[in-house]
Amino acid sequence: MEFSQPKGIYQQIADQVCERILSGEWAAEERIPSVRELAVDMGVNPNTVARSYQSLVDDMHIENRRGIGYFVIQNARERILENMKNRFINMELPRLFRTMQKLGIKPEEIVQRYEQFSQSVQVSQGEKQ
Repeated sequence: MEFSQPKGIYQQIADQVCERILSGEWAAEERIPSVRELAVDMGVNPNTVARSYQSLVDDMHIENRRGIGYFVIQNARERILENMKNRFINMELPRLFRTMQKLGIKPEEIVQRYEQFSQSVQVSQGEKQ
């Protein structure tokens, strides 16, 4: 946990749970650690993890099966990706656009850099295989 981050600890935990779902570490319909288990693993108060889990339940990424525990819902991965995409488009892009405008960066420059980046990622992925 990054206690100095502007993002609340409970949100950092929720983000880590989402990352584990996205990476496939926790698959659909799989039971995830209990509130107490995750709190011990992360060195935080169980109430903080409970708040994170409630946020993830509200966002319909996990569900609480009473008496059994918390489970990843069937389409959680797709929902998380859609939420991340919307957050990026609605929050990050406007910041990027404002910065581009301040610095006089043209969209064509960004497109060129993105294409270079994409090519380097494809090359590095090819080397891993």
